[in-house]
Amino acid sequence: MIGAGAIGLGTAWHLAQQGHDVSVYDPRLNQSVDREGSANDLSGTSASLGVLMGHVFRRSSGRGWRLRRRSMELWPQWIETLQAHQPDLRLHPGLLQIAEDEQAAKRMEALAAQRVDLGLQMVTNADLAAVWPTARHGGLHSRHDGRVNPLLLQRALRQALAEQSVELNAMAVDHLERNDNHWRVHRADGDSSVHNLVVLCTALHSDVLLEPLGQARPMTPVLGQALSLELTTGPTTWNNWPSVLVDQGFNLIPTAPGRLLLGATVEPGDRASEDPLTLMRNLNERAPEWLRSAKVVGHWSGLRARPVDRPAPLLEELEPGLILASGHYRNGVLLTPGTAEWVAAEVEQRSLEQA
Repeated sequence: MIGAGAIGLGTAWHLAQQGHDVSVYDPRLNQSVDREGSANDLSGTSASLGVLMGHVFRRSSGRGWRLRRRSMELWPQWIETLQAHQPDLRLHPGLLQIAEDEQAAKRMEALAAQRVDLGLQMVTNADLAAVWPTARHGGLHSRHDGRVNPLLLQRALRQALAEQSVELNAMAVDHLERNDNHWRVHRADGDSSVHNLVVLCTALHSDVLLEPLGQARPMTPVLGQALSLELTTGPTTWNNWPSVLVDQGFNLIPTAPGRLLLGATVEPGDRASEDPLTLMRNLNERAPEWLRSAKVVGHWSGLRARPVDRPAPLLEELEPGLILASGHYRNGVLLTPGTAEWVAAEVEQRSLEQA
């Protein structure tokens, strides 16, 4: 397993639970899981807010919908098991999506009618007045979507892997080499090891390993940014607030009395614009006054990998024993359980073929 974000760690954990011998390679394993230090040098998972937008996905068929729905089915089980390692880890339910215009509201109404059994329900402007007074077209409430704290998740997975005697290598992989029916993993320190199968969960670094093998799955960086805000007016106890409120692609997440996180995927490329904070604070001039006047007490950003000319994520066996599970774009945390299950099925299929 190469890569130790949510996807890499979660997949390694799932495989280890099934009895597979697993090794994980990533230089970040030497680093603590937090957001201290550079505000612009975080991995995708650590920069993430851990938003789970599963049931509000607009499509009702295809791989993307199946992965989301299956992941949302698995998350409660994952959380319950991982709480043995991080008791504060939990699924924070409730996601409220504000309709941007009348057309968006009509799409939401149709979706809510289709997915009553999945916990979707429309809410009116009157219902939203105390929470989001700038709403003009109502919104969609998803009872079972919400959020998982991505930092607690990574800590729990690392601890779980250590207890399962998974080999954690805090070392970068320099290149891969085909070795008969196996793969030799060459590390940056000059050492190497042979494995039956390699799973790449390496986001924007994937092509560095794939191109020398004659494979190419280009991905483009998309910048995500987040603010930690302290309110001077407005909500304090967050009564009647969901775990996540989404307006125009901006995510607002209450974390403590008078405190919240505000985040969004704001622009392509790997550099922030000169003043992205103004855009995020104002939400394109639709932010309530209490949000406009909030004090910024923290700021960070990170890059997300979006596949070029292919739908996210990239899940495929590129050649025998070489599996790519990457390019999850904005949904790495959300799709971790479903991705892990998919990889495990591929591993099982390979074992049956070799038997």
